[in-house]
Amino acid sequence: FKQQSPLTHVACITEGLIKLYIEGLNKRNLILSFAKPVQMVGGPGIFVDYKHHFSVSAVEDSVICLIDTKIIEEMIEKNHAFACDLLKNTNINSISNFNKFINLTQKQMNGRIADALIFLHEEIYCRNPFLMSISRQDLADLTAMSKENVIRMLKKFKDQGLIRMEGNLVEILDKKSLNRIGATG
Repeated sequence: FKQQSPLTHVACITEGLIKLYIEGLNKRNLILSFAKPVQMVGGPGIFVDYKHHFSVSAVEDSVICLIDTKIIEEMIEKNHAFACDLLKNTNINSISNFNKFINLTQKQMNGRIADALIFLHEEIYCRNPFLMSISRQDLADLTAMSKENVIRMLKKFKDQGLIRMEGNLVEILDKKSLNRIGATG
């Protein structure tokens, strides 16, 4: 999906990993989140203006099932449990975005990188060590930092013995310290 394009379908990811991001000024993006199987990705425009308010692209080879928005609207009208689950998911995403905005505006770079590494470990890859399929630029877009600052902070964490990195293989060696850095920002 491309930001500001017509919203005609909702995507359900069945394989792979995708990123949801806002296209900002001067070609700077802000990654809102990632989606993996089996999450639905739509947009806040479904009942408002039928436009996508963020872009979506694949990070890994992915398989996506597109569901017409008319079908989603019918399911909401006819299936109370589906409507409640959709509303719950929307609320979870809103809360996550609120927390993300606070973290990005009120934490220093080391806190943002620590949070991002813990997030990738716990929510996206769910293992340690993990093969980071997102690029350094994606990590910069996730943390609202420059790519150069991301690389510098990763090196600092590696030198401090908090993480081990070999190419895209990342191992968290001191999760307690990373959590503390993330909490104190």
